[in-house]
Amino acid sequence: MAEDDSNQEDKKGGGLKRILVFALGALLMIGIGFGAGYFMFGMGQKTPAEEIELIIENKLKESGQLPTEEEGVEEVPKRVSKEVPETTTFVTTYYEFPDKFTTNLLNSRKFLQMGLSISTQYDSSVIENVEMHTQALRSEILTVMGEFSEESIQGKEGRDELSRRIKESINVKLEELEGFGGIEGVYFSTFVLQ
Repeated sequence: MAEDDSNQEDKKGGGLKRILVFALGALLMIGIGFGAGYFMFGMGQKTPAEEIELIIENKLKESGQLPTEEEGVEEVPKRVSKEVPETTTFVTTYYEFPDKFTTNLLNSRKFLQMGLSISTQYDSSVIENVEMHTQALRSEILTVMGEFSEESIQGKEGRDELSRRIKESINVKLEELEGFGGIEGVYFSTFVLQ
């Protein structure tokens, strides 16, 4: 009986060894397969762009437009950078009038109320002049607003015309008071027609 027990243990141990040997062999074969695949296909593979460049180069050599290796390679012109002059950019400064402007429209029972902002790319002295002469400028702006009728102020064109006329009147008044206007843009922050 003792011999039977030792034979059974040898058979069990031998079975486990066989499984381990086969598993290690399979892993080794898989590793070799991956290594061979990487060596054959992964290393030195060109990108599609490189392949296209190679095809174009070969076609040019065949047609005689590109020198072959026997003919010698001519020197290819090099790219030269071009200096572009710098463009000067200016900082735009905005100023919003603190109170809304309200006035009756020409030949109408309706009135217009609007918030107004201005812009300049000149130095801060322009904004300081606007702040100093706010009351005179408010009077000019209200006068211009009152010259527009309900029909003439409708639509984008009418508002653009109002903006242009306000800008002109502000610049004229500032030139009269300070010798320089400098207002480049007029913007409506609110625009109510009632």
